[in-house]
Amino acid sequence: YENFSVLSPLVPEDRRDDFAAIYAFSRWADALGDEAGSRERATELLAWWRGELEKMSAGEARHPVFVALAPTVARRGLDLGLFRDLLAAFELDQVKTRYATWDEALDYCRLSANPVGRLVLATLGERCDDAMLAASDATCTALQLTNHWQDIRRDWGERRRIYVPADMHDIADFESRLDRTIAQGYSCDAAFFGDSRRLVRRLVAKTWDLWEAGEPLLPGVTPASRPLIWLFAAGGRSVLREIERWNCETVLDRPRLSKFRKAALVLRASASARFGWRLPALPLPSAWIVDPEPDPDAARFPRRAESAPAEAGT
Repeated sequence: YENFSVLSPLVPEDRRDDFAAIYAFSRWADALGDEAGSRERATELLAWWRGELEKMSAGEARHPVFVALAPTVARRGLDLGLFRDLLAAFELDQVKTRYATWDEALDYCRLSANPVGRLVLATLGERCDDAMLAASDATCTALQLTNHWQDIRRDWGERRRIYVPADMHDIADFESRLDRTIAQGYSCDAAFFGDSRRLVRRLVAKTWDLWEAGEPLLPGVTPASRPLIWLFAAGGRSVLREIERWNCETVLDRPRLSKFRKAALVLRASASARFGWRLPALPLPSAWIVDPEPDPDAARFPRRAESAPAEAGT
């Protein structure tokens, strides 16, 4: 509901009903997973939603969302396994609240994020060869991880979930110290605050690598689809830049794009879609200049150089 009204004008008119049906499926699944009141109830409701999906696959759609989704799946040749993967991610959230390794976090993104990009490409009628799917997966994983690093405080404070991989840090008592920081702010544990800032910087640097791996996606799609795909990528990259501008202090608060910044991105995409104007370059990593003190973990956790090209086109 917060994104679809903005994105829908960029979707070709003959695909909007298809996007609406896919969005409705995803929005319902998201609400059932996060707003059911308890993990037990969420698990029960997600099982019901999975059952409705299987009824649709058998030609027996009953729920209005699946009545709308069935012709979209048939018309666009969508893989039902992608919908099952999305549901598996919501189900996993009910039983798994911590991630031991970076690879585990990537596995979660393969369920929760990558199917979305593949559904978008198929619905738009874009080519879905191995190279395009790899670029799409990298972009969607980068977007999901960007949201995770943006929401460290909220995910733990409100949902008791930590997507930060344990193998990316050796901060003692991470969760209890995070609780105290959320409750009391910086003054309660200055050492943890510095450690967590350096941790988020490492996570951000690794996420930029994924954004770079997804760069072939934009030139690979047709001009008609490019403004929509650009807005996805530009929005996610801009959030990661905002985390950098906040000095990676997401254990204290949640960085957000300003209304002006959001409007500028949407206007650029809309102008390109309507008038065929050239899209600006995507945002690039910022120079690491806000927190210049040496990182004692640099040898163990290597990251990209602390200088990067200036942001282009912004």
